[in-house]
Amino acid sequence: MKIRQAFLALLVVGALLLAGCADDAGDQAGAPDSSTSGAADAGTGSYDFTVATLDGGSFDGHSLAGKPALLWFWAPWCPTCLAQARPVSDLAARYEGKVTVVGVAGLDTVPAMHDFVRMAKLSGFPQLADEQGVVWKRFTMTEQSTFVVLDSEGTVVERGRADVDKLPDVLDPLLAG
Repeated sequence: MKIRQAFLALLVVGALLLAGCADDAGDQAGAPDSSTSGAADAGTGSYDFTVATLDGGSFDGHSLAGKPALLWFWAPWCPTCLAQARPVSDLAARYEGKVTVVGVAGLDTVPAMHDFVRMAKLSGFPQLADEQGVVWKRFTMTEQSTFVVLDSEGTVVERGRADVDKLPDVLDPLLAG
């Protein structure tokens, strides 16, 4: 059993070294990341996806239409993602009914995603099980923890790494109109 745990620990460390875990320290909300620009910036095309949720349902991207949305791209083995879980949950509660907040889990297996949700005590907003990377590809995301903010028409207005505490500076103006 100890050998298996050591092996798993090495796999996690290796994955962190290879994929990198985005560090949000000092980054501005929506700070551009050249690796995340691309295809989904063109309005309603952002909604063209359907994926499973971790609670066993299905999530249709078109359900995001009509109000701003915040997509949080996370991975189960990412310590930055774990640290952001509580603040993102707080944002979801703060903007409930005004901004749709969605967690988009990827870069691992569904069982690992479930473990992360339990460990982080995530609740109150949908968590997508994007094991095949459908949503990650739609928004050309290549790393975690990153955010995409969509306006009510589905246009990407901000993307990239963000200080979660500064996301209201991006979201509030979208509600003023």
